[in-house]
Amino acid sequence: MSQTTNTILMIRPISFRMNEQTAINNYFQEDLNIKNAEINAKAQAEFDAFVEKLKAVGVNVIVEQDDILMDTPDSIFPNNWVSFHENGDVGLYPMFAENRRRERRDEVFIRLENEGFKIENIVDYTSAEDEGVFLEGTGSLLLDRINHKAYCALSPRADEDLFIEFCEDFEYTPIIFTAYQTVEGKRLPIYHTNVMMCLAEKFAVICLDSIDDKKERKSVVKHLKQDGKEIIEISEAQMHQFAGNMLQVQGHHNQRYLVMSKAAHDSLTPKQIAAIEKHCPILSSSLETIETCGGGSARCMMAEVFLPKNLSLN
Repeated sequence: MSQTTNTILMIRPISFRMNEQTAINNYFQEDLNIKNAEINAKAQAEFDAFVEKLKAVGVNVIVEQDDILMDTPDSIFPNNWVSFHENGDVGLYPMFAENRRRERRDEVFIRLENEGFKIENIVDYTSAEDEGVFLEGTGSLLLDRINHKAYCALSPRADEDLFIEFCEDFEYTPIIFTAYQTVEGKRLPIYHTNVMMCLAEKFAVICLDSIDDKKERKSVVKHLKQDGKEIIEISEAQMHQFAGNMLQVQGHHNQRYLVMSKAAHDSLTPKQIAAIEKHCPILSSSLETIETCGGGSARCMMAEVFLPKNLSLN
């Protein structure tokens, strides 16, 4: 069992733009005053440069092309609709925005099987959409795969009952809280757990200030400390630069890297950078267009593949 993987699935965008259906409760999204075709071209350039940086340090990046007929502006964030597990299980998740539901494509599974991975079983939660209930993959769920704990900030996109059902199915202990951000003077729930928190092997980067309830904050801190994780705190302002939206991955020779955007990296203090680099180097890439229009960053773009290899293909 490992907390990090060397294999990442990424979807190259073809109709990326600001998704009006997700902007309702993703307060990180902003409109850019340029044509959608130009936005998509900029997003593709950022995507390609990011993939090159990951490959250069030895990350196995499987790039699947988006399908133009699907008109899926957020397909660049596959971690919200799928999760891949070491026992060959795949989780399929119910999505808040109707146009994001089209991102779930069988071609992705066929591609992974062609790459030599074994899919044993699909655990499908998508029927919850009919009840207006959502749980958006590893956007909503932060998995501590070693200690079998799952952290979830409840929001319109992360339902408590469904989260508990996931934890029962996948044998995780649920750690539930609500994280808030200030929007026009109001405290509103942050749409995804993974924008305020990142869980690495030996540390966690987290915006504790966003957990308004003291008991909930204490519980999160207690669990992280219990599992020997160093807590690296970020401010709400840093969270808005996507400093919580990071992922630890493996490159050449099992070297770990903490992957983030340039905006996130630039927002960190020398002390925070030193705290991270004590554990592993940082890899960052400029994702300005993707962050502005998509309201998501580096972590959202990477679906971790923990599936077992199909040895009969070798």
